Amino acid sequence: MKKAFLTNLAIVLGLNLSLKPIWIFLVDRNVQNIVGLAEFGTYFSLLNFSYLFYIILDLGITGFNNRNIAQNSHLLSKHFSRIVMLKLTLAVIYLAVCCIVGIIIKYDARHMKLLMILCFNQFLISFILYLRSNISGLHFFKTDSLISVTDRVIGMAICVPMLWWHFLGGIDKNNGIMNYVYVQTASYTLTAIIAFTIVVNKAGFIKFDWGRTFSIMIIKQSFPFAILGALMIFFNRIDSVMLERILNDNGVEAGIYAQAFRLLDAANMVAVLSAGLLLPMFARMLKFNESVEDLVKISYTLFMTLAIIVSAGCFFYGGKMMSMLYIGDVTASTRVFQLLMCCFLGTSTQYIFSTLLTANGNLKQLNIIAGCGMAINIGINFLVIPRFHAVGSACVSLSTQLFVALVQMLVMQKIFKFKMLYKLLGTLAIFAIGVIALNYLSLRLPFDWRLSFVLMGGASCIFAFAIGLLNVKGFFSVMKNG
Repeated sequence: MKKAFLTNLAIVLGLNLSLKPIWIFLVDRNVQNIVGLAEFGTYFSLLNFSYLFYIILDLGITGFNNRNIAQNSHLLSKHFSRIVMLKLTLAVIYLAVCCIVGIIIKYDARHMKLLMILCFNQFLISFILYLRSNISGLHFFKTDSLISVTDRVIGMAICVPMLWWHFLGGIDKNNGIMNYVYVQTASYTLTAIIAFTIVVNKAGFIKFDWGRTFSIMIIKQSFPFAILGALMIFFNRIDSVMLERILNDNGVEAGIYAQAFRLLDAANMVAVLSAGLLLPMFARMLKFNESVEDLVKISYTLFMTLAIIVSAGCFFYGGKMMSMLYIGDVTASTRVFQLLMCCFLGTSTQYIFSTLLTANGNLKQLNIIAGCGMAINIGINFLVIPRFHAVGSACVSLSTQLFVALVQMLVMQKIFKFKMLYKLLGTLAIFAIGVIALNYLSLRLPFDWRLSFVLMGGASCIFAFAIGLLNVKGFFSVMKNG
């Protein structure tokens, strides 16, 4: 299973790291530079608002289905059609809730129009993720990897000509955000059609029916997943919504937060994709009483190594990165960026341990932890945002992410009783100190900062191998023997 994890991780990361950064930096960043901080900040706030009620679209069905199909693949043809009908029903409820809440918090007509399109896009994303949960649950990881980048490939094929050659009216300061959202709608729609065709082919003959009793049973079984998803979304996505609603600045501080958050979102992509691979693997291994300790150790080591390099590098080179990416004064976004990128240490840990606990069915513990995280995040944000704005919200996010990661680690250790890896934790601490020193020294090299950054990254990787954090011999042994 370790070999399967490493092989498929290489494929999924190779595809996503070669394509999604192009979308983030070539398309999404340029859209923000064109439309401006306030306009993009409003869009970013509404996008995150649409995430807050995303769980209504899913009710934990995707997580439940991934685990269920991984352990009982024969149930795909039996469950598929009824779950599709259930998700269509949930989509109607989701759109109604978002519309009602949007009116209550006084979004104007322009905000509501944009919000409804974003909500429809969220439905498409939810549907694609459900379809992918069937594909990965059947362990067709390569197919799932291709589907994971299809929407971005289609989006870039449309968006790049719009940005540079004004294809289909182009993207400018006046119509940019709406056209940008319409492109996303088209790319998600085509991806959903492709994924649906693949799953139907795997499931065989499909007869769509409502199945009221079945739907109630699925909701009951997936409800703990739904609560967890809702809590995690709230404390990860509420920041920009609170910035835009609390501060009367037309979305400027939310735009600053969006500038800083973009790279964290890109970094988290690695952890999210890895969790998508780990969940069905953990679920199947636990079902057959196989030890997951080695897989946990190798995945945690890989991602903490990456997280330390990324977090430290972005902290030291934050100002230079922001100046390269964005137009105008980036002083405020740099401070927010340096804080938010340190969150990657927490999110990397969470994606590994929460995935294991989910596969083991420890939803109650995860929900309690996530509930505490949400309460801390929202409560402190109400206090700090009026005075410290986006920087204060970033501090709250960092504190929350590290708190949740630490508690998840302690709960996992209590449940699984793994051998305490004091040597690994000590090695990671030494590695972190070494990477900080390498960043400090690299900034003083007489080269362009981009070359210094690359040299720092390369030296950090060599250092990881030198102190035994990463093991070349062990890696090739896993790939050879499994």
